[in-house]
Amino acid sequence: MSLTATARIVAAADGTLPVLESDGPLALRRTRASGPYTRVTVVGAMSAPLGGDRLALTAEVRDGARLLVDSAAATVALPGSDAAPATYDIELGVGADAELRWLPEQLVSAAGSDLRMRTTVTLAPTARLVLREEQVLGRHAERPGTLTSRLTVRRAGRLLFDQELAYGPGAPAGWDGPAVLDGGRATGQLLVVDPDFDDKPVDTRLLGSYAAIAPLAGPAALVTAVAPDALSLRRVLDEALGLLTGGR
Repeated sequence: MSLTATARIVAAADGTLPVLESDGPLALRRTRASGPYTRVTVVGAMSAPLGGDRLALTAEVRDGARLLVDSAAATVALPGSDAAPATYDIELGVGADAELRWLPEQLVSAAGSDLRMRTTVTLAPTARLVLREEQVLGRHAERPGTLTSRLTVRRAGRLLFDQELAYGPGAPAGWDGPAVLDGGRATGQLLVVDPDFDDKPVDTRLLGSYAAIAPLAGPAALVTAVAPDALSLRRVLDEALGLLTGGR
């Protein structure tokens, strides 16, 4: 049987969490953080998403607040008794002079699964964002399921970034070819939005053989990477995060 679950986070400038609502498999816990951030960890309370599941998570970072959201473990998309695809919708809003670090663990697309994931971000002109997405295509020695992921970011009411990626047997032909993954089993991206980039734009550069940093048309930088496994992917994205944030 498929399920519907919605969770919500609201972070305030004084470090409090006026709203921390969990539901179903989306268990939210306030956890200890180092530095200036209020930290929330997503703890999987049950196996999800399965076929037909409808999951939604929203986070609002109010003016002046600083929030870090991570997860306790990877999210594994699995087949279910319902043949319909699962959906996972994430909505993030970051206010004036606020900062959000969205750093979940990997999303694993298991064989036979079908997941459609959408992340929508709305930023104030002075907001800062660090957002990481990592996809692992299949568990060990396993073909991936079908995964479609879309990320849309608007800043000051204008579109900053909009990209859709698709992998697995339900994706258009060529998704695993030399122009896309070239045999890699893990792929991801890191998006950093920082008003300081207006005065100091990011330079384009390669990171190893299959990763690159590129400036966007706005105070932002995008890192895209392909790797043979999840550990290699995390290493290159961590390197990029250090370069783009100066270790903050």
